[in-house]
Amino acid sequence: MNVPASDAPGRPTDPLTGSALGLPIAVPSTALFTDRYELTMLQAALHSGAAHRRSVFEVFTRRLPEGRRYGVVAGTGRVLDAVENFRFDDGVLAFLSRENVVDRETLDWLAGFRFRGDILGYPEGEVHFPGSPILQVESTFAEAVLLETLILSILNHDSAIAAAASRMAVAAGSRPLIEMGARRTHELAAVAAARAAYIGGFTTTSDLAAGFRYSIPTVGTSAHAFTLLHDTERDAFTAQVQSMGAGTTLLVDTYDLNAAVRTAVEIAGPELGAVRIDSGDLLLLAHRVRQQLDDLGAKQTKIVVTSDLDEYAIASLAAAPVDAYGVGTSLVTGSGHPTCAMVYKLVARAAQDTGDAPLVPVAKKSLGAKSSTAGRKWAARRLDDEGVAEAEVIGTGPVPPELADRQLLVPLIRGGEIVAREPLDAARTRHIQARGGLPLSAAQLSRGEPVIITEMV
Repeated sequence: MNVPASDAPGRPTDPLTGSALGLPIAVPSTALFTDRYELTMLQAALHSGAAHRRSVFEVFTRRLPEGRRYGVVAGTGRVLDAVENFRFDDGVLAFLSRENVVDRETLDWLAGFRFRGDILGYPEGEVHFPGSPILQVESTFAEAVLLETLILSILNHDSAIAAAASRMAVAAGSRPLIEMGARRTHELAAVAAARAAYIGGFTTTSDLAAGFRYSIPTVGTSAHAFTLLHDTERDAFTAQVQSMGAGTTLLVDTYDLNAAVRTAVEIAGPELGAVRIDSGDLLLLAHRVRQQLDDLGAKQTKIVVTSDLDEYAIASLAAAPVDAYGVGTSLVTGSGHPTCAMVYKLVARAAQDTGDAPLVPVAKKSLGAKSSTAGRKWAARRLDDEGVAEAEVIGTGPVPPELADRQLLVPLIRGGEIVAREPLDAARTRHIQARGGLPLSAAQLSRGEPVIITEMV
């Protein structure tokens, strides 16, 4: 992405915006992260007079990706930031005019756009199931319809990554996971993926922009190129240890693994932090390297494995003497499911154009699997006698008294003002708790149905 040069020469800049640190950050407008038909619908609704009708849109998914037992809500914090920065500045308006996207009346309306409605949603890190009203947007039709593509773009991507990360975290147990997929996806998607992975249970990232933007701990030492650069592997290891200390992680599979481990311990001593294996039969090699390290007196040296891991490969290494996993491609592509198929549907709108008109339920009537349920919904999670989740209960009428304190939707934006910003660690902790409240079968990697049922009442 091209960013403007800093107006403070010599001063560090935000790598995602180009603004000088210590100065107000010029956050780019998010208004064009949308589809053209959102604006053409707006124009037609302004002409018909219906644009200002109070409306309720909901985000949900009709089904989980095949084999998933639960979904993970991620991207909520990014949605709040994106809505806040949804502004039609002069440059955006000039583009819309030049391309004849909308007429002058609509451009004038867009020039003053600010979202002034309400948004409720599942808190970030919570789990979700088919039909869960993950996000509710209530405002005028004009305001709400503009946000559809932006909201779905963020939630579909981030929730898919977080769900994959959660499965990998379950497979890894107490062993830490390193997110290292930046080179396998778009540079900005990589930052969002690292954030979502952290919510899902990863502990660190290799991506510095993600560390800068979201304070996720970053890690990384060297690649095979560093070893190949030097005349010998011993020279490479010596340079790295002298630069980074004995606690560094040495990559030991460039040439001969056995010889590399021996050389690594000779140079760093028993205080060597870790060795990384990036190829071969990881199960077999991990056992051999662990035995070799122990024999050399490096009993505290850890073993990190990488090499195209996914949740199944991680699970297969459960009995191996592995201390940490690095995951890239599979994670940032949602481990085969890069989207959650979330949709954004109008479920209620005012009976008339007047501001105090009552809401009436609406829904598309479709053949097959694309139908939806009309009306603004509430959602609650019913627990069994042991305190374990047994059903996602969704309804449009009164909330049953026994579910009153189990409701899942919380206010995120009120009257256009964000009311639910929170540290990323809060979402991460929430996910661990939510996942822990599911039946044990949620941890199964074998294909199956959602771990709890969805009840519409």
